[in-house]
This record gives sequence, C-alpha cells and structure tokens, in this order.
Amino acid sequence: TALVTGASGGIGADIARVLHGAGATVGLSGTRTEPLEALAADLGSRAHVLPCNLSDPEAVEGLVKRAAEAMGSVDILVNNAGITRDGLAMRMSDADWQSVIDVNLTANWRLIRTLDPLLKRSDAGRVILVSSGAADGHYAYWGPYAISKAGVECMGKMYAAECENTPVRVAIVNP
Repeated sequence: TALVTGASGGIGADIARVLHGAGATVGLSGTRTEPLEALAADLGSRAHVLPCNLSDPEAVEGLVKRAAEAMGSVDILVNNAGITRDGLAMRMSDADWQSVIDVNLTANWRLIRTLDPLLKRSDAGRVILVSSGAADGHYAYWGPYAISKAGVECMGKMYAAECENTPVRVAIVNP
C-alpha cells in the first residue's frame, strides 16, 4: 500500500502508475480532485482518491488516517507534493515564504511523524522523498523552494538515521 502526495499531475501521477502497475494499492493525494479521480478511473481497482491541502496541519494528519482506513495500512509514503512562489527571496511576502515551507517541508515531516508507527510495524516500510536539483541553492528566484527541498534532503537523512535499526528504508529522489 502506498500513499502518494502530489498525485494530481506530473511526477506524482507517474509514480502512482508505476506503483499500481507493480501491484500496489495506491492512495492518490493532491489538492485538485478532478485529476485524482481521472487517475483513479484510469488505474481501476486498488486506487483511492484522498484529496488533501498539505498546508493545513489537521488535514495532513487526517490524510494518514483516511489512507490507512481506505487501504488497510500504509507501507510506502511517497512525499512528492511541492509548490513554489517564484520571485526574489528578499522581496517575498511572509505568506508566500511560509506557504512553500509549509507544503514542501513541514507537511513532509508531519506525514512521516504521523506514519512512523505504521511504517515501523511494516516489513515493507518505505519513505520516498522527492527533492529537486534546486536544493543545491544555485537558482535565483526560487529561494523558499530551494531551501525547502534542501530541508527535505536533510530530513530524509535524519529519518534514515533514526530508522537504522528498524525495517524502514528511506530514499531521496532528486529529479
């Protein structure tokens, strides 16, 4: 069973297709319900539509509960969702900065924290964090995005270390 965030398009939808094709039951999460429903219809059985606004802390924690109820468990978490607010970081509003950090970094942490007990009880517990080449910090106009993705990479390494003596495995994908 796999929960895929950002499954309403692009990389997330492709990840969900691959996992489903390999036999996994997939929870499709994103903010845009229509593309999630279209993907679920395309995949057929073993696909569950689980809309969620990752900037809402309560919704994030509720997503884990809904995913576990819909699929029976969650063995794999693919943290793929991400947003950007392009512009010079030093001229960015606090609200724009915070929205990127909330969705790209804090929601990842909340999902991992909430799923941690389930993942550690599963022999197949996996966390896949989708980062970005922007994490190296060499991209002007992508300040909070680059910082959030660098944070995702650091968080993945930290969580992998915390799971060293458990069955959970962590991967960071940097497309």
